[in-house]
Amino acid sequence: MATLLLQTAGAAVGTAIGGPLGAVLGRAAGAFAGNLVDQKIFGRDKVIQGPRLDQAHILSSADGAAMPRIYGRVRIGGQIIWATRFEEVTTSRKSGGKGAPSGPTVREYSYFANFAVGLCEGPVSAISRIWADGVEIDQTRFEIRFYKGDEDQQVDPLIAGKQGETNAPAFRGTAYVVFEGFPLQDFGNRIPQFTFEVLRSVSRLDRSLRAVCIIPGATEFGYHPDQVRRIAEPGKSGFVNRNCLTRESDWHASLDELQALCPNLETVALIVPWFATDLRAGECSIVPGVEHPASGIRRAGLERQRHFPRQRASGQPL
Repeated sequence: MATLLLQTAGAAVGTAIGGPLGAVLGRAAGAFAGNLVDQKIFGRDKVIQGPRLDQAHILSSADGAAMPRIYGRVRIGGQIIWATRFEEVTTSRKSGGKGAPSGPTVREYSYFANFAVGLCEGPVSAISRIWADGVEIDQTRFEIRFYKGDEDQQVDPLIAGKQGETNAPAFRGTAYVVFEGFPLQDFGNRIPQFTFEVLRSVSRLDRSLRAVCIIPGATEFGYHPDQVRRIAEPGKSGFVNRNCLTRESDWHASLDELQALCPNLETVALIVPWFATDLRAGECSIVPGVEHPASGIRRAGLERQRHFPRQRASGQPL
């Protein structure tokens, strides 16, 4: 209302002062002033609501469904065996700013799920990769706990916290995975269809191993426990020692799987090779090798630029 009144008044004043051009300027100034007044009077408590769930959508779960028994490495689905109501998180923000009048409040809703997925008959050795709606997920981004299905496994702390220590099931004999606070925004605010790569060792040899050697020693950062990022060019980079989505680095992922498959392992030896610079014995030197010359690392008292550069094919070291 104030916009219309001040727009008309501004046009009249502008016409009296500056003719047609003044009318245009006066109308614009009146409309701007009127909009400010309307925002102060009518737009102060205006709230714009984002989409909000009215019901939860979860994976199908059937009472009495068969519990599979696996051997080796198998990709399987699962059944929801425990879940809570979705957690709703409300985020409010004000539009406008930088001298503009304050706009309405925008209220958005995010949803998170707590649930457990039963996989198969236990005990199993480990769980490797996880897919959600057919796409492998980065397990380091989520709170995920895995239970092998031992007959003496303990109750998950989340389940115990929700149901109480005396009422919480431990699902002994069942291998299962617990997701805590799993964000649903990227999956249409529903629990996606999960599949899991499960490992179960069936060889007595695995349980008898006491010592192993880790290879390949030719890798430059394969033994590094932390992520190492290589910047190929401005704006283009990538990890050189992370080729999996299960742990922070290939080193941690490999050791976790090794310990799961060989539970009685006691000793690990690292293979660290050097490289020959020439096939002719008289001209050959044995020196450390490097994949990427540009770095500040020193080995055996030698600057990195003096190390033997490994041959490359298609941009990758051989």
